[in-house]
Amino acid sequence: MPLPATTVERESSILARYAMHSADSRGRKHPEPEQSYRGPYQRDRDRIVHTSAFRRLSGKMQVFTGDMGDYHRTRLTHTHEVASIARTMGRALRLNEDLVEALALFHDIGHPPFGHAGEDALNECLQEEGGFSHNRHGLTIAEELEHPYPNFAGLNLTHEVLEMQQTRIRKGDPSSPLLEAQAVEAADSMTYDAHDCDDAIKLKLLTMEELAQTSLVGAAVAAVKERFANVTGDKLRRAIQRELLDRQVRDVLATAGQFLTTCEDATAEEVRQMAFRIGPSPELREQKQELERLLYSRVYRHPRLLEMRTGAQARIHQMFDGYLARPELLPPLYRQRAAKVGLKRAAGDYLAGMTDRYCDQQFGEHFATGSKPQNA
Repeated sequence: MPLPATTVERESSILARYAMHSADSRGRKHPEPEQSYRGPYQRDRDRIVHTSAFRRLSGKMQVFTGDMGDYHRTRLTHTHEVASIARTMGRALRLNEDLVEALALFHDIGHPPFGHAGEDALNECLQEEGGFSHNRHGLTIAEELEHPYPNFAGLNLTHEVLEMQQTRIRKGDPSSPLLEAQAVEAADSMTYDAHDCDDAIKLKLLTMEELAQTSLVGAAVAAVKERFANVTGDKLRRAIQRELLDRQVRDVLATAGQFLTTCEDATAEEVRQMAFRIGPSPELREQKQELERLLYSRVYRHPRLLEMRTGAQARIHQMFDGYLARPELLPPLYRQRAAKVGLKRAAGDYLAGMTDRYCDQQFGEHFATGSKPQNA
């Protein structure tokens, strides 16, 4: 069904030709009537936000666990920060903001409990079934596990949102993502670099002085102190986090803008096949790599986080084996799913959907030493 004139006219007036226009969408697997007040990518965004999987991101750790405090980012707050920055860049580059936002809100929806520790554990559990990837699980959520509509399974997202999620799975694949997806990838990187510094300082895993030894943070500290000579403490930390984001956004926009001015007559399909990718300049890329090496060695490998990682992975392995031995513990939806995809994959999907708290609760109730079998 054709798009309403309002959507077409609005996008024609504000989007560049190289943006992904809604009128060029390949549509949905299950055709649906279009709406006069929302374009297709707005509807995708809203469908993602209203899923139970999206809400559960509030209970899934980004880097730091809940017992370390309540200031630091969760998977949900990280997702919103990515969406905010990606929209800003999308608007500046005249991309389709609605598609950018949908992709940003969708990008981490498949993460299991306990961050990358949980993902690694599930990947080990499911090696014989093809492994586990949070990017692939995001597609499973969108196409199979969420079922809010009576006449089809899944969210029935547009082809473009599903295809861009596929490009996150197929690393090294020759197919290239749309510019909107490239903007989300860039926003994801700059977001976690900035907020992981902020969280690490707040949690006293690193000092500002240690972070300032890296060129990117050092330049941000110098810029803030030049503007605000007397700022200290939390105000200084927050000002530096904003400066870290601003420096990265300005760099990426300058780099991308310089290229995109040379291909204003290209379509979205044509420009995605070019060698250029939205991202930092070579200089900023080196600065980010230096900072990320420090974060990896001093924060992500911090003894407190390594202890959490070891414990979480052991619990997930034990729960996975426990569900295979006692499939009656799985909810009815996942017992039914086991008949379709196998018990191992169904148990992995159930574990992946858990929040950190619910995972610990289920472990304590059913699998911890001294727990009683169900119906005992």
